[in-house]
Amino acid sequence: MRHVAFQRLHNFRDLGGYLAGDGRMVRWKRLYRSDSLAKLDGDDWDRFLGLGVRTVIDLRYPWEIAAKGRVPERQGMAYVNLSVEHRPYDQAEIDPDVDPWRYLADRYAEVAADGAGELRQALEVIAAGDGPLVFHCASGKDRTGILAALVLSLAGVPEDQIVEDFALTGLATDRLVADWRAAHPSRVLRWPGYGRAPAEVMRLFLADLTSRHGSVRGYAADVLGVDDDLVLRLRAALLTDDPTATPG
Repeated sequence: MRHVAFQRLHNFRDLGGYLAGDGRMVRWKRLYRSDSLAKLDGDDWDRFLGLGVRTVIDLRYPWEIAAKGRVPERQGMAYVNLSVEHRPYDQAEIDPDVDPWRYLADRYAEVAADGAGELRQALEVIAAGDGPLVFHCASGKDRTGILAALVLSLAGVPEDQIVEDFALTGLATDRLVADWRAAHPSRVLRWPGYGRAPAEVMRLFLADLTSRHGSVRGYAADVLGVDDDLVLRLRAALLTDDPTATPG
């Protein structure tokens, strides 16, 4: 139910169905996360159009978009580029001897600090959305995982469910690695953790935010300037009072 099958997209998922602490549930078919939508064409494009997406948030660098392309333009579909990461690094070249999950959690902390303006804008776009919305980066793992964690946390979804959602990228790892090898036939994939998203990374990242700000909500208030009004608008846009609703 959660994964939407495409030929060229490997990590497209519905964020619906997660229960918030107040008994409400994230609406199905309202908020999606994905790897790069620049890969959409043919039958995949038709399948995407069938979802009725009204807004796309592209979290990649402008230079990534220039090199790899963006989601095809479509009348009535808004496109926003919010590059949340400000310190680029090449995951394929990470030193295999470093603690990989601590390393990634530290890179996520940089995004949480450097990309505060863009993350705040992304939350505003999601809260104001009047229909299905998808946000994505290149692999749909790191930058996308950070925004998904923030949105779900502010919606009241418990940490265990947020961590479980993050780790679902592991189901796409083999295909993400295959795509990298196809795109870089002359390179060696130095880091064995490429494409993986173990739960420990997200737990470390959320623990770091809590240690510094008391909670994810505290981080959002302190760093992003998220007030109660924005949280209420996010919850109104994303949550349903019917916990028995299905994605049908």
